[in-house]
Amino acid sequence: MSRAVTNLQIDSARLWDTIHETAKFGATPKGGVRRLTLSTEDKQVRDWFRKACEEAGLDVHVDALGSMFGLRKGRDMSKAPIGVGSHLDTQPTGGKYDGILGTLAGLELVRTLNGAGIETELPICICNWTNEEGSRFAPAMMASAAYVGDFTTDDILSRRDAEGVTVAQALDGIGYRGDAPVGRQKFSGFVELHIEQGPILEAEGKTIGVVDSGQGVLWYDGRITGFESHAGSTPMPLRRDALATLSEIVLAMESIAKKHGPKAVGTIGEAVIAKPSRNVIPGEIAFTVDCRSADAAIMDALDRDLRAAVAEIAARRKVEVQLDLVWRKAPTHFDPKLVDAVENAATQLGYSHRRITSGAGHDACNLNTVMPAAMVFVPCKDGVSHNELEDATQADCAAGANVLLHTVLALAGVAS
Repeated sequence: MSRAVTNLQIDSARLWDTIHETAKFGATPKGGVRRLTLSTEDKQVRDWFRKACEEAGLDVHVDALGSMFGLRKGRDMSKAPIGVGSHLDTQPTGGKYDGILGTLAGLELVRTLNGAGIETELPICICNWTNEEGSRFAPAMMASAAYVGDFTTDDILSRRDAEGVTVAQALDGIGYRGDAPVGRQKFSGFVELHIEQGPILEAEGKTIGVVDSGQGVLWYDGRITGFESHAGSTPMPLRRDALATLSEIVLAMESIAKKHGPKAVGTIGEAVIAKPSRNVIPGEIAFTVDCRSADAAIMDALDRDLRAAVAEIAARRKVEVQLDLVWRKAPTHFDPKLVDAVENAATQLGYSHRRITSGAGHDACNLNTVMPAAMVFVPCKDGVSHNELEDATQADCAAGANVLLHTVLALAGVAS
């Protein structure tokens, strides 16, 4: 590889400008972004992204679930491209960097190669995967999950949001239900840049996280059925209190996760009292549970211990508790050759780095089941994400994009 290619750097100011330009689509008063998937704001950023890709010379197409693909031709078009990118949707109280950094870094990578007049052997494809966040439709990462065959396209199209709108209706509403079948776009490999969404890199003063694995996920839907009765006239020993039951389950989940730590976490993130009233003992509550570990054996233990704890609490409190496993995602172990390529790029560029496990799920974790994949992390301030206060520095974003650039150059090759 020539010295000019070896020393190639992305345009840090241009990347930073695009991050802040796209942050206006769904901007919130606290400086964050609310851009729910397939919303009006999502259409706005998608339209921006499509135009930017086309101006960079990419052929853009959209599949039946709205995922967008911008293809830069390589010298050998008989081979599948190296994929880069992430997602454009956010949480209801999201930030400027989660997801979109990886997508915009892919765009910046292409712009940099165009400016330097560099042709790669393999094509390069920038991706925007639909509904990575899962905040409007379940499951999270649904488009990449359908891509790898975990769900059918029709199944995903029929999923509904809280207002009863289907994915199909939402896609049609913003004009992003494409003609291409899900899975038609093939890849030789995939590399995703993302903020860490945790505190480790910042705490250790490292610029790059070389992601070698990702946690598996267990999602449950739960329902507690007790008995509504008068808050003033029902003696404490005779109550069948759904909320008190949930309180015990929350503490049990916390204890179980700590027992299996440090490679386990558990969260009850949603709880809804049916027909709540100030002077009525809650009789029915719906809740969710999220458990994660990078160790499959620990995932099994989390499931076993949680179910045992729930059964004991329900029997003692004389209530019924239904706990349904609605999603299980196995731990991810990224392709060793691609992980090494990320690490080599960070080393050659002189960035401090460490191997790291992703605590969050990402599209690359799904894709890794059918193709070689890897991830690059950069720090975020105080490890905060899924929050309007989410923040990252221009220097770190540029460093991650440079590592992405040189990883892709190593994988796609430079045409001679």
